[in-house]
Amino acid sequence: MSEASKAPPAGAGGLELAPWPQVDHAAFGPVETLPLPRIQKFVSATLSRNWVMIPHVTHHDDADITELAAVRARIAEQTGQKVTPLAFMMKAAVVALKAYPRFNASIGADGTSLILKQYYHIGLAVDTPQGLLVPVIRDVDKKTVSDISAEIAELSTKARDKGLPMSVMQGGSFTISSLGSIGGTAFTPIINAPEVAILGTTRSYEKPVRQGESTVWRTMLPLSLSYDHRVINGADAARFCCEFAKAFAAPEALCG
Repeated sequence: MSEASKAPPAGAGGLELAPWPQVDHAAFGPVETLPLPRIQKFVSATLSRNWVMIPHVTHHDDADITELAAVRARIAEQTGQKVTPLAFMMKAAVVALKAYPRFNASIGADGTSLILKQYYHIGLAVDTPQGLLVPVIRDVDKKTVSDISAEIAELSTKARDKGLPMSVMQGGSFTISSLGSIGGTAFTPIINAPEVAILGTTRSYEKPVRQGESTVWRTMLPLSLSYDHRVINGADAARFCCEFAKAFAAPEALCG
């Protein structure tokens, strides 16, 4: 315990890594060398730091989103707006973050304190030709799914077409990385420091579920929750996913 109290600050390094291998790849066959975009070089350095310095653990689960299609269809019919599932994910994330505040936190720069945030600013990982960008939707708890959906569309378009200023990508308290309909069943998203958790989702699938004496098909969304094990334990990660899945299973209640 006395040694642990002398631990370096959360942002300290101290790792002694072997040098990167220097290889003449052209000696083995034809190659093409392309410069990395500026954004991709910045993101690469950030992700490398986060992966090495944060003890990642990833918890996997499923959320039943069978009712989501009907709610989205109703909103589209009433308002003419197509609301992205990501808007509902963000609202469900707020429900889970309020139930488990340690997920909406950051470790202090000195490594000896935990900063519990009273706001719910959710980051969204956006794949762009220049690299990965994470715009932040602020005050998700105070916005409707329609408002959130419109903001997601606007920021995603700007991210892909023009890029985003740093001010739009700062101040997040939690991040969601959705692979949407691209594919996959699970992955390990890298935590977006100084946050302590990130939720990844992949393509939904149909699953037979036993209900009483019968079996029904339900639409399930795979969840991959990576968390900082210095702050969060496995039991709370499982509870967080259950709370998120419970909220997401009732999308009508998230519309307000």
